[in-house]
Amino acid sequence: MQQGDAVYKTDGLVISRLLSVLLISIIYFLACVFISSARQVPAGSQCYQPNRNGISNQAPPPDCQVAQPAHMTASGHAEGNPAAKYLTDLHSDDEGGSVAPWTNDSEGEDDMANQELTGNDAGFADDCSTLSRPDWWSTKHIHFKLEVDFTNSVLKGFVELTVVKQTSEDANLVLDSRDITVDRVTLLDGNHEQDLPFIMGKKADFMGARLEIVMPIKKAPAMDSAIVCVYYSTSPNSTGLVWLKPEQTAGRTDPYLYSHSEAIHARSIFPCQDTPSVKATYTAEVTVPEGLTVLMSAVGGGKEPSVAGQTTYRFKQKVPIPSYLVAIAVGKLDSRKIGPRSHVWSEPSLVDRAAFEFAETEEMLATAESLAGPYVWGVYDILVLPPSFPFGGMENPCLTFLTPTLLAGDRSLANVVAHEIAHSWTGNLVTNLNWEHFWLNEGFTTFLERKIKGKMLGEEHRQFAAIEGLKGLQQEIMTRGVEHDFTKLIPNLKNADPDDAFGTVPYEKGHSLLYYLETLVGGAEKFNPCLKAWIEKYQYKTATSFDFQKFFVDYFGKTLAPDVLNSVDWEAWFHKPGFPPVDLHYDESLGKECTALRERWTSCGSDYSKFSNKDVAEFSPAQKMEFLAQLLLEPPLSVETLRALDKIYDFSATQNAEIKFRWLRLCIRGQWEDMIPQALAFAVEYQRMKFCRPIFRDLYAWDKSKDIAVATYKKYQHTMAFITANQLAKDLNLVEKA
Repeated sequence: MQQGDAVYKTDGLVISRLLSVLLISIIYFLACVFISSARQVPAGSQCYQPNRNGISNQAPPPDCQVAQPAHMTASGHAEGNPAAKYLTDLHSDDEGGSVAPWTNDSEGEDDMANQELTGNDAGFADDCSTLSRPDWWSTKHIHFKLEVDFTNSVLKGFVELTVVKQTSEDANLVLDSRDITVDRVTLLDGNHEQDLPFIMGKKADFMGARLEIVMPIKKAPAMDSAIVCVYYSTSPNSTGLVWLKPEQTAGRTDPYLYSHSEAIHARSIFPCQDTPSVKATYTAEVTVPEGLTVLMSAVGGGKEPSVAGQTTYRFKQKVPIPSYLVAIAVGKLDSRKIGPRSHVWSEPSLVDRAAFEFAETEEMLATAESLAGPYVWGVYDILVLPPSFPFGGMENPCLTFLTPTLLAGDRSLANVVAHEIAHSWTGNLVTNLNWEHFWLNEGFTTFLERKIKGKMLGEEHRQFAAIEGLKGLQQEIMTRGVEHDFTKLIPNLKNADPDDAFGTVPYEKGHSLLYYLETLVGGAEKFNPCLKAWIEKYQYKTATSFDFQKFFVDYFGKTLAPDVLNSVDWEAWFHKPGFPPVDLHYDESLGKECTALRERWTSCGSDYSKFSNKDVAEFSPAQKMEFLAQLLLEPPLSVETLRALDKIYDFSATQNAEIKFRWLRLCIRGQWEDMIPQALAFAVEYQRMKFCRPIFRDLYAWDKSKDIAVATYKKYQHTMAFITANQLAKDLNLVEKA
């Protein structure tokens, strides 16, 4: 049991359990009679109650006898109703848990099963990062009807969960939630709604709170599926929603909302089984202020005519997806068509730049299909988000989210689009069972992304990208420590926040394993069919690292020599921390000039007369990145040398965020004080974690900039996504690290 969950002992005599239930029922009946006589609704008054036609914005009339939630205080505890209070005393530890009393208006047809919470719940065996129990009831379809309230920074409405029973025993529906207020839970039967009792456990740190709903069981036949409706609202502090004021947007005239659910933040957006092991289809109706546009990770179904200044948009996602891929964005948005199945969206001032930058999207999609199979999602749209977006991209189905730091003006950073496109197969179709096997998403996707790049630009570009990635892996491992558990391909996440394990390791160590296997079996010609077969077998499903190990061994068992097949040290790849267990060799032809220039600078002393802008005139942006990345692995350069580099190559003026990021880190490591303001400005403006976290860490490690780094973080943390602010707080030792 998680801390704060309600427990009811079930190991007493059966007769005592029946008597307890009978006693509760009698007390509740008498309380209802008392309340009914004491609080009569005046004739003609309208009673307030959440319903499937929407949540009223008006407070209940003072004399209104409110339905089930009326017996709860604002904090969720029972008040005035003896039966509800008895239940609360029985099931709650008075530190945040709450119970809603039940009603049963089925005229004797149904009995309430599991009226007490199960006291022997050991948790869901497949995923230690969820409080839900999909092995009891599993979600198959979700329908949202939500209103976006910018005034209070909340989503409010209801979610209908179509669930299917997975066990022959009586069982409750258990969901994840985090900072969500539940007003009412009902069982839908046509147009009829039957109220269901529920209990909200105490919030358990990053895991949130367990929402347990008591499910009825029909005498004959037993109920094996149901539609449960949860009326709820989110919190302004939802970790999965980012609310931006107009002044935080490019247009500065309208508010903006976007979500980020990975890894376990969907539970702060809607009550759900927040584990990648559960996949469901979904539909949605979302109402927003007139003039704003709604986008979701689904195919749009149009919008209704505006009524009273509000517009409702409809969506449908027909392919089953895990909860972390449910996404929403609302803002003043415009779009441009960039392909037969693609539009790019952004704020109006950026949309033409974005359309130019990502014009090669259709070519990337077609190349990915040649490697991985048909694209099943229908549309592939792109949304360029405001600068607070914490990642380079997010692979929401039908709608990739991208950072504006990719708008370099020369399409040199569009490889991130290839990465998110690759997720349409590896991650979104074939999904890791839980977050300990995250590399199955990101390692496979990085591998497929680079194959797309190789087919479009040439194999040497694929190899060059792998070299750059390996340097990133080296820096990550040295930062965490070579023995850190999070440098394993399969980390142990029990009692650990999956966000803390996020980093380069699942991407680059996972890619390294796949590249090693490709080389082992004889190259891409032999390995590409295996990759496609893996996707075909596990599409629409979830998998573990051990599923892939078995699949690989079975696939090549008849064509590969036993000694070659047995040479793979799966134990070391999966469970050994630190660097990959084998040395990998890549084509360095594109990196040789970078290496030569780096060697000239590290051996020149203070004589800069032999350098000129011609040194990098023929360099691609990727080669400039590589040159700076190599310098970062050397001892810090002197301020004099850094000044010379900037005077000759003008790195400070670059519009390429990847180049500027490496240049600023180089300056901070060399303790060039004049660059502190520029580094802080960059980290605050572009809050992509790949950029802002290393810069803040570098500044924090230097005595002259440590205090200003902390002060700047505290000043701007309210503008950051939750995951960014949370991870930076740990980097700056403002909270305890994992």
